[in-house]
Amino acid sequence: MLVVLLAGCTSTTQASLTTEEMKNGGFWQSNVVYYFSYALDTFARWFGGEYGLAILVLTLIVRTLILPLTIKQMRSSKAMQEIQPEVNKIKQKYKDDPKKQQEETMKLFQQHSINPLAGCLPLLIQMPVFIALYNSIYMNIHIREHAFLWMELGKPDHLYILPIIAAITTFVQSKMMPTQATGAMQMMFFIFPVLIFVMAIQFPAALPLYWIYSNLYTIIQNYFLYKRKSGKNKEALPSK
Repeated sequence: MLVVLLAGCTSTTQASLTTEEMKNGGFWQSNVVYYFSYALDTFARWFGGEYGLAILVLTLIVRTLILPLTIKQMRSSKAMQEIQPEVNKIKQKYKDDPKKQQEETMKLFQQHSINPLAGCLPLLIQMPVFIALYNSIYMNIHIREHAFLWMELGKPDHLYILPIIAAITTFVQSKMMPTQATGAMQMMFFIFPVLIFVMAIQFPAALPLYWIYSNLYTIIQNYFLYKRKSGKNKEALPSK
């Protein structure tokens, strides 16, 4: 979600270029974005020039390649959630002694073999990948001039179908995540899809199309990682 938000805050005045012209840009553009854009052009040729399908293929490839990092991040988050009640007890017990509170918390992490940074590092590695994919979609002039289904990928969806689907899939995939968030954090589950909708109605249709593909991948991923496993665990419990 953070990656999508950061991508949505990128300047919309960036020039459209051909893939070859990207070679003459700055370091990021010529050494990273160029190769993502080249892949999009290649996949589009495979599908008879359909960039909507090319975006799907590239999204599937990128998300699958970083899946091990995503799983590692999810496992770390789950481990942190499982010991959260104990962390809260430590905070309450040593609320007047921050130093002791920190020491006891670190002991708890060591006892359960948890690295509190493990959940952040995979995300930091993923961010450049997603932003590069975002830039390659936004800057590629051939995508901007291409029509896919009912929309022109270089212009906002005038029927608002993509923004609506992007908002719904964002909400669904966020609600599938196991979390103990309350208060303001829970409110973000409702606010963020609205932000996605607002951004999606302003950006070229290629971008919310990418968000939808990515969200659907996450929904399927979360089903197998969380919902399906949770269902099997319930079936394994002996009946009373």
